[in-house]
Amino acid sequence: MPETAKAPVKRRVDDSENRALARALVEREVLSLQQAKSMLARAADEPQSTFEELLKSENHLSEDQLLETKASLWHVPFIDLKNYEIDPEVIELVPATVARQYKFFPLFRIDGTLLVAMTDPKDVKAIDKVTQLTNLEISPALSSAEALNFAIERYYGKDEEVADNHSTISVSNSEIQDILEVIEAEEKDQHYEHSTADLEKLAEEAPVVKMANMVLTRGIIEGASDIHINPEESMVRVRYRVDGVLRDGLNLPKNLQEALISRIKILSNLDIAESRIPQDGQMRLRLKDKVIEIRVSTLPSAFGENVVMRILDKSSALLRLENLGFEDDTLGLFKKMLGNAYGIILVTGPTGSGKTTTLYAALNELNTVEKNIITLEDPIEYRLPLIRQSQVNHKAGMTFSKGLRSILRQDPDIVMVGEIRDSETGNIAIQAALTGHLVVSTLHTNDAAGAITRLAEMNIEPFLISTAVLGVQAQRLVRRICPACKVETEAQIEIPPEVMDTFGFTDVSELKFYKGKGCAKCNGRGYKGRTTIIEVLPMTISIRNLVLKGASTDDVKAKAVEEGMRPILIDGWIKVLKGITTLEEIMRVTNIG
Repeated sequence: MPETAKAPVKRRVDDSENRALARALVEREVLSLQQAKSMLARAADEPQSTFEELLKSENHLSEDQLLETKASLWHVPFIDLKNYEIDPEVIELVPATVARQYKFFPLFRIDGTLLVAMTDPKDVKAIDKVTQLTNLEISPALSSAEALNFAIERYYGKDEEVADNHSTISVSNSEIQDILEVIEAEEKDQHYEHSTADLEKLAEEAPVVKMANMVLTRGIIEGASDIHINPEESMVRVRYRVDGVLRDGLNLPKNLQEALISRIKILSNLDIAESRIPQDGQMRLRLKDKVIEIRVSTLPSAFGENVVMRILDKSSALLRLENLGFEDDTLGLFKKMLGNAYGIILVTGPTGSGKTTTLYAALNELNTVEKNIITLEDPIEYRLPLIRQSQVNHKAGMTFSKGLRSILRQDPDIVMVGEIRDSETGNIAIQAALTGHLVVSTLHTNDAAGAITRLAEMNIEPFLISTAVLGVQAQRLVRRICPACKVETEAQIEIPPEVMDTFGFTDVSELKFYKGKGCAKCNGRGYKGRTTIIEVLPMTISIRNLVLKGASTDDVKAKAVEEGMRPILIDGWIKVLKGITTLEEIMRVTNIG
């Protein structure tokens, strides 16, 4: 009797989990509603086959699609272990026998947290075991059994004695749910308003530390540039910006808000007692042999402090111009401009278009011990060897204009100004360019020709602009098609005649287009990584004459195109026809179509 009494309970739990998985698959449009209902009914009627086995056997979805959906459902990252190089010091934290027995694999360590790949991230027994062995907080990620076994054999070697001796571990709630339950229990009897001492104590509690580390770890794993913690009326939403697009991460209960944000503020040396004014701070994490800096910004909002964390990977500062997306001819033009001893070069585009990265790559091109290079930034994003970098500090009176004046007394050969924001800074930069310095800077304009008009609007004399400016580059960042799931597709819009003429095509059938259908390596998005689409406008004699006459942006652009400048949209089409990105992506970032 006891056994028969337990059976229905187990079935209800299984049915609940199956229904949750089915619902998630339908929401992700991997499975139709009718297919989901059919598979659930069969799983209930056929005890010998599980719901997941039926899904795979009926070819409704691949294992990667299933794992991606489960990871999203359980709020953990999905990781393909075959793409990771693991630090040997991390491997030594976990004995081979334990890794094989409990089916987990250590990936990397951040402060007091160890990220481990598991076939079952809800396996509390396994997590407890590795916690005891390492004395670290454990943050789980989901991996396929095949990839996990591959990693274990690769890094630990084969062990025939235990290869077929894996114990069966019972399954319970996910780790994230456990953390939330602990937090809720701790805060149940507390008032919503906490004192500073309460917040400090709460922020140091193990569950809060674990949750904060999990939020940060997931962002780093997914290659996010920004992590957003957005308080709402009844919950806290965590979002990640990956390849320029925000996507949902975690939805956390409201009573976790103050503890989580206080933890982030402590890590970035911010005042946890002050929530009425914006604050800016920074934290530093070590990941294997890389140091990752995270810039933190808080802003009071209707439902609490909004937090945005910018992840700064130092390896991005070592980029070369050749890796940014230049076509050969535009790269040659840009390098020719950099070869001048004096003058000003401008990089333009909207916020988030990669302008600062291009400036860093340009400085890497110019950086030698024979040149004194000084920068003025707001803020300094990456540290560069041999280069003197200074930062704007408005509270102390260190503005772009005052800082630039001081820099010019430091005998520089090359000056990088993070952005020309006002007339005073613009005039000083132009004067510096005319007095024997090479100046590189950025402007917020939509295209290269617009930079000329923007300088004129800053009350800079046309003759100074025409003499000092060497050229302008405009750019946008576009997402790359994931190479692992790239397939040929058809164009969804009518091809403009000028595009056909530019590339010498007579029939649309001659053009080939591609897209990513979505896979584990790109998290089902079809895109992985980004590249740049670019237009370069050199200051030729005819362009100088137009500037002196006060010509409009359209006139300057028309003359530049006549002289061979390839507009940014056409450069985008080149990337599309090469199969680097999609037509939809080009339309999105250029606001055309």
